[in-house]
Amino acid sequence: MKQRFTEEQIIGVLKEVEAGLKVAEVCRKYGISDATYYNWKSKFGGMTVAEAQRLKALEAENAKLKKLLAESMLDNAALRDVGESKVVSPQARRDAVTHLMTVHQLGITRACGLIGISRSLYRYQAKRPDDCALLERLTTLAGQKRRYGYRRLHVLLCREGWRINRKRTYRIYHAAGLMVRRRKRKHIAAVERQPKRVSMAPNHSWSMDFVSDGFVNGRRLRCLNIVDDFTKECLAIEVDTSLTGRRVVTVLERLAESRGLPKSVTVDNGPEFAGKVLDEWAYRQHLQLRFIDPGKPQQNAYIESFNGKFRDECLNEHWFLSVRHAREVIDTWRQEYNDERPHSSLGYLTPNRFAQRFLTAVSIAVSD
Repeated sequence: MKQRFTEEQIIGVLKEVEAGLKVAEVCRKYGISDATYYNWKSKFGGMTVAEAQRLKALEAENAKLKKLLAESMLDNAALRDVGESKVVSPQARRDAVTHLMTVHQLGITRACGLIGISRSLYRYQAKRPDDCALLERLTTLAGQKRRYGYRRLHVLLCREGWRINRKRTYRIYHAAGLMVRRRKRKHIAAVERQPKRVSMAPNHSWSMDFVSDGFVNGRRLRCLNIVDDFTKECLAIEVDTSLTGRRVVTVLERLAESRGLPKSVTVDNGPEFAGKVLDEWAYRQHLQLRFIDPGKPQQNAYIESFNGKFRDECLNEHWFLSVRHAREVIDTWRQEYNDERPHSSLGYLTPNRFAQRFLTAVSIAVSD
């Protein structure tokens, strides 16, 4: 076994030679070679024991720093190699650790530390249930409801009895590439927003507005939309090539017979709403017409929001051949909107279901 000499012993050997002993005698006495003696002399010659110990400590610290620098450079090179792609999901992190262990020959502990995961997470094997049936049903629903995002599709799945959370629906929805393409909209200049009057009950206030579209032959199509501000129900969509003030009154009279009139109706300053026919009829019915400021559609936010959904999910999805065809398609969509479509502002209830629940709660409160 190789004999180890301390700095104090080495300095002592050198002192003996300096005192007059021959090098050969000292080397024989301590069992070292002449080359070892002269290496000691070149390194420790003229030093005291304290200086030799300090030199050894500096060499050890220097070696440690060199090792740390080498490891740091290796880690940086490995991270640059992994950093070419995003490492966000757990599976991507596992793949990155495997890459470091395979390509850069790093140990599992060091590779996991660089990526920022634990070894237990690296060894974890997912035990997810089979999603084939759910994927098939989700794809079918997405084909039927082409403008629905994953949140509304998740509500439809839950109605059918699927016991899943929204994150699982999103994972399958995203992996299947079912994302809805967002249509570009006009950028409206920033304006000072005024708070909308909040409706506190069904039939308290309505909103009305016109939406224009066209037939296949280029002929103009107009739709009169009427929405209950509280329940978000679409009360009527009157479809024709031309809609006058008298036609607006006719639609309101029909609604008055079926469910009664509200206290107020919010409208814009179009000629059909600002004309004498509607004004005289509203006066006789004690119905207040709330006109928004010219050029301020945000003051009629409820109907503008509905118009956006109506155009995105119905008008943009169909080419109308005739007035009859347009009325059939639009009325079918209106019934679906009221009875089937989950509404985010109503806690993903349908407008009709929300109205029924509200009336039930009011009747229970009155009876108590």
